[in-house]
Amino acid sequence: MIDLKFLRENPEVVRASQRGRFEDETIVDKALVSDENRRIAINEFEALRAEQNTLSKLVASAKGDEKTALLENSKALAMKVKEADAKRTELEDATKNLVMQLSNVLDPAAPIGKEEDFVVLEHVGAPRTFDFVARDHVELGKLLGAIDTERGAKVAGSRSYYLTGSGAMLEFALVNYAIASALKAGFTPVIPPVLVNPPAMEGTGFLGQAAENVYHLEKDDVYLVGTSEVPLAAFHMDEVLPAEKLPIRYAGYSSCFRREAGTYGKDTRGIIRVHQFDKVEMFSFCHPDQAIEEHKRLLQWEKDFLNAMEIPYRVIDVASGDLGSSANRKFDIEAWIPTQNAYREVTSTSNCTEFQARRLNIRYKDADGTKAVATLNGTLVAIPRMIVAILENHQNADGTVNIPAALRPFLNKDRFELV
Repeated sequence: MIDLKFLRENPEVVRASQRGRFEDETIVDKALVSDENRRIAINEFEALRAEQNTLSKLVASAKGDEKTALLENSKALAMKVKEADAKRTELEDATKNLVMQLSNVLDPAAPIGKEEDFVVLEHVGAPRTFDFVARDHVELGKLLGAIDTERGAKVAGSRSYYLTGSGAMLEFALVNYAIASALKAGFTPVIPPVLVNPPAMEGTGFLGQAAENVYHLEKDDVYLVGTSEVPLAAFHMDEVLPAEKLPIRYAGYSSCFRREAGTYGKDTRGIIRVHQFDKVEMFSFCHPDQAIEEHKRLLQWEKDFLNAMEIPYRVIDVASGDLGSSANRKFDIEAWIPTQNAYREVTSTSNCTEFQARRLNIRYKDADGTKAVATLNGTLVAIPRMIVAILENHQNADGTVNIPAALRPFLNKDRFELV
């Protein structure tokens, strides 16, 4: 949520941010009008309360007819106080609802445009030239007994799959390497709940533009998370963190669930775009002044992971119109997928500044008082897409697949054989 003081003092900045996201900028003026009415209502309520307190003291010392008259006035005033309080509450709720509709203010460095208007920041590694016809991950998965999409569809519907044999072992290796890397970088490992309540989902910004992709269990009024960012962000909901402990970093491993609404006909083959997958997610609570540098650190840890997997990739600065509502800037890492002759997103990292923390009421305390923390997230490894990238980039002509050196200690072999 945007700070109301910032909104009052910088309305044009917020309007420009809304335009850059291709979102409704008229909400800014509606929120400002509502906020002004809210402040007037607060002043009226406080004036009546002060009058009520003064009258109460007079009643206590009065006698006879004077006291009777004062009591009558007191009753009438109490009704006015009650009405003023109700009006104040109504306007506070209305203002909050309007401000909650505003997305985070864009980082001035974020490229302005729609999905295709991203900026490539760097290329790392060169796409491999094959001296044979490369197989895609679906064919390789069958040859290795690693991926079974047919039985996945039979049991769970489209965009479902089984990881079997070497596929399952590859997931375990990826998770183990990711957690080991996170521990080395100072993260606390977490296995979070994947069912969360509405405040957790709304607080992280996933019930706005992203709501269509969220699974909601209506009977229980809980949500299946699309990323462990949600329970990690909400971990310290309604808490005050000691400033000297920042940054506080967590690495969450969980299953993730996404409807993939609006993607009909896209990536229907294989395991690139699926409804359920496992992921290791980095999450950081830090001082707002350190958020930009922390964002760079998260990106570097993601790059280190891709480098260890020996996969060519590029880093992009995501355009404003393709950002989630909570992020003010986002970097994606896209791995080279040989059979698609294209780079495809495998990890991303977002700086959410204080936006989520205000919604979740997460603060830090230092000598200057209590203020909202900054929150950042970054995917260390999303299992299915990383498996796709590894199988396709490290395949051999006979269908076997070489295992990246970093994963060999977890698998006790240097390649996956045919079954």
